[in-house]
Parts: sequence; structure tokens; C-alpha cells
Amino acid sequence: MAIINQKFNQKLENKKWYSLEEAIHKRKILREKSKRLVITNGCFDLLHAGHLVYLKESAALGDELWVVVNSDKSVRLLKGLKRPIQGEEERMFALSCLEFVSGMVLFDTERLDREIKALQPDVYTKAGDYALEKLDKLEWSALEAVGAEVVFMPFVEGYSTTSLIQKIINLETRSV
Repeated sequence: MAIINQKFNQKLENKKWYSLEEAIHKRKILREKSKRLVITNGCFDLLHAGHLVYLKESAALGDELWVVVNSDKSVRLLKGLKRPIQGEEERMFALSCLEFVSGMVLFDTERLDREIKALQPDVYTKAGDYALEKLDKLEWSALEAVGAEVVFMPFVEGYSTTSLIQKIINLETRSV
């Protein structure tokens, strides 16, 4: 039996990662085929079961689910200088491995009103820890302008990136 140890030093292949321009073109094709587009967004810094349930249920609301992901710069603006834990390439690769995610777009700002207007989703989902009052006014205005249905998915208790980070920190501080 031979054991081969091969260094992984290639770029993570990701055919689901679209530039905004590519996504706009693909959206046009979906519309021509009368396909229903669902989009959601987030950092997805440490992918956990709560994310997976939310994304899978979001995908069931349409023909394709696209995830609009915060870039590293955007995550730092929202979460502080210690985040993201994983870089945008790794986060996008992890999401691309999910069969219920059809496409992804990276965005660099705190809010995605520009991407909403450009992609014109039929449905926009957010995790259940959000409510209408917590949606950014510019994002809400963009969603209204494109006629998107807004759906708040049920929150899966006990799963959050913050609690996962805390669990990891606690592992380091436990006495053996």
C-alpha cells in the first residue's frame, strides 16, 4: 500500500462564483426560462448546521438559490477587524460545494441594495434572527422596487457563528 502526500497548492475551483456582470447575464436567461430566483446574503464565516438548514429551505422556494456573500472587506466593516476567520475564497468554495446553492456573488459594501437592483430576485430570504424592522432601509427599498417577495426563514436555535467561535475559544481555556 502506498501513501501519497500531495501538497494542495492550487486555487480552489469554483464554477458557481459569478461576477455581478456574469450574474446579471445568467439572471436574464433564468427570467427568459420563467425560472424563479431566490437570493440571500451573509458572511458565512464558519458554515454550521443553522446555515445549512436556512440555505436548504431557502433553495426550496425557487428554481435557483444564489448567495450574495460579504467580501473580507465587508465582513470587517460589519463584524470588526478580527473577522472573517476564513477568507472569501474559502467561504465561497464551501458554499459552492452545497448542491442546493446554484450561484454566488461577492459584494464589497455593508449593504447589497445595488446587487438586489441588478439581480432582481423573485424571492429574498433572511434567517429568522432578522425581522422586517432590522432590514436596512436601502435594501428594503431595493427589494420593493424589484417586487421581490421577502421571506424570513425559521431560526435554528443553538447555532450561530458567534457561539461556535466561543466554543472554540472555550476549548483553548479548558483545563485538562
